[in-house]
Amino acid sequence: MLNKSRKPRKSFLMLTALMVALVAVLAACGGNNGNGSNSSPSASPSGSASPSASPSESASAAPSDAASDLKEYELTLFLPGTPPKDEQKVEAEINKHLKEKINATLDINFIDWGQWDNKMNMAIASRDPMDIIFTAQWNGHSANVAKGAFLPLNDPNGKHGNLLEQYGQDILSSLPEAFLKGAKIDGFNYGVPANKELAEQGGIVYRTDIAEELGLTEQIQAVKTIADLEPILATVKEKKPDMIPIFMRDGENFNAHYFAKYDYLGDSTIDGVILKDGTETKVMARYEHPRYMETLNITRDFFKKGYINSDAATTQLGVNDAMKKGDVFMVVSPLKPGKDAELANATGLAGKLGQVAMTERTVATSDTAGSMLGISSTSGDPARAMMLINLLHSDKYLNNLINFGIEGDHYSRSGEIITPTDNTANYSIGAAWMLGSQFLNYVWNTEAPDKWEQFKQFNTDAHNSPGLGFTFNAEPVKSQVSAMNNTRKQYDPGLDTGSIDPSKAEEYYNKLKANGLDKVIAEKQTQLDAFLAGN
Repeated sequence: MLNKSRKPRKSFLMLTALMVALVAVLAACGGNNGNGSNSSPSASPSGSASPSASPSESASAAPSDAASDLKEYELTLFLPGTPPKDEQKVEAEINKHLKEKINATLDINFIDWGQWDNKMNMAIASRDPMDIIFTAQWNGHSANVAKGAFLPLNDPNGKHGNLLEQYGQDILSSLPEAFLKGAKIDGFNYGVPANKELAEQGGIVYRTDIAEELGLTEQIQAVKTIADLEPILATVKEKKPDMIPIFMRDGENFNAHYFAKYDYLGDSTIDGVILKDGTETKVMARYEHPRYMETLNITRDFFKKGYINSDAATTQLGVNDAMKKGDVFMVVSPLKPGKDAELANATGLAGKLGQVAMTERTVATSDTAGSMLGISSTSGDPARAMMLINLLHSDKYLNNLINFGIEGDHYSRSGEIITPTDNTANYSIGAAWMLGSQFLNYVWNTEAPDKWEQFKQFNTDAHNSPGLGFTFNAEPVKSQVSAMNNTRKQYDPGLDTGSIDPSKAEEYYNKLKANGLDKVIAEKQTQLDAFLAGN
C-alpha cells in the first residue's frame, strides 16, 4: 500500500502522415480518499488562458457553468519525483483554481524515482484508490494495461463511455494526432500523452563550468561515441577527485532505450526489440544485437576505472537529485532542444550545464507514449480526472502553476519569460514533460526564447523506426512477461551500469529464455508482422 504519512490528508502507413500532422500542429503551437462521487457530468469545464493571463484576468479563472453542478471531489495525482518543500503552499493555490473550474481539489503524491516502480506496482496490485497516475511505455505501461490498472479513455462501450470525447475536447483539438494514434493499444488509449517533443536523441549533459576550468570544453563538444568520453572522464577523476565523473543508475545509462536505440515495440521492460535507427523488422533479444555486449563492455571498463558512481546499480537517486548535490560532472540523458537549460533550472545549476547529442534523432511508438497521464481503474470519479488532464492541456495558468509554482514567489515573469527568485528551489519539480502541454509553459530566462520553434524543428527529418505505430499487446504472454520482469530486475541494474561483469549477460539471456523469452518474441513478431501487412 502507498504510504501517505508525509501529508496530513491525504500502428507503418502512419509514418509520413503522422509526422506531417505533427509538424503542422506544432507550427501552430507558439486516490480518491473515500469522499468521491461517480458523477458523469455532460459538459467538460475548460477554458484556455491567454499567454500572459493571470487568474483574475483570464477566462480560465472564471467559474465553469458546469462546476456548480458537480459534487466536490478530491483528485489524487501520482508522480515520480522528490516532494518539494513548498508543495502544500502551491497545492493550496491550485485548489483555489480547481474549485472554481471543476469543483475539485488536488492531492499530488510525489514518489522518489528510486521507489517509484516498487511502490506503484504494490499499489496497483493492492487495488489502492488512485485517480491519475504518470505512466510511460518505458515504465511498464503495456504490462500495467494487461493487469487492468488503467481505464480505456476512448471506449464508447466502456463503463465510463468515451472519456476523451466527453471531457477531453481541448486535448483532442490541441494534441497532435501522432501522439494519440501511436499510444493506442488494440485501438484504445490508456493514457493521455504529454504534448512535447516527439523525436528522441541520446547524449550527455555536463557541467560547463567544470569543463571550462579543466580545459575540456572543445573536447566534450567533439564527442561522437561512448569511447570518446574516456579521456574526458579520466581527467575529471584526476583533477576533481571529489566529483563523480559520470552518474548512472538503472534506466539511465548507455544501454537505455534512448541511447542504445532499442525499440521494444511498446513496453521497454519486455525484451524482444528491433532498432529504432535501423530498417529491419525481425524481433530479436537485446543480447543478439552486437551493440548490447559492446555497450556492456565499455561501461564495465568505465566502472572499473572509477568513472561511474559505485552505487549505480542500487542508488535510489534520480538524475535531478544527483545533479542537485553538486558533485556530478556528467549524466546520460534523452535530449531535446534546451534540455540542458531545463535541467539546470530544475537543479539549481542555471547557466552551468551543456548538452552534446551522441545518437541519431529517431521516432518510435514509444516516443508518442513516452510520457502520459493515465486514469486508474480504481478512480472514484474518472470524469473529473479527465477534466483535470484536459485543463493541463488548455489552461495556461494552471499548467504553469503546477509546474513552476506561484508567480512572484517561485519566479518572476515578464511576458512569456520567467526568472528565478530566491525561493525557486523550494518548488522545482522538473516535471513539465509529464504534465499536459509543454507549449503552455513559460520559458526560463536561461533558455532560448524560441524554444518551442526549436522543438518543431527537432521533430523534422528524424529517422522513423520501422515499427512506428505498432504497440505490442502483452496479454497473450502476460505470465511469461511477469517471470521475465523478475529476471530483468535481477540483472539489468548491475549489467547496464557496469557494476557486474558482462560475462553474466549470457547467464541472464539463458534465464530469460527459460522464463519464456522465445514465446514472447514469437508473439511480438506475429503481432508486428500482422500490423505491417495491414498497413
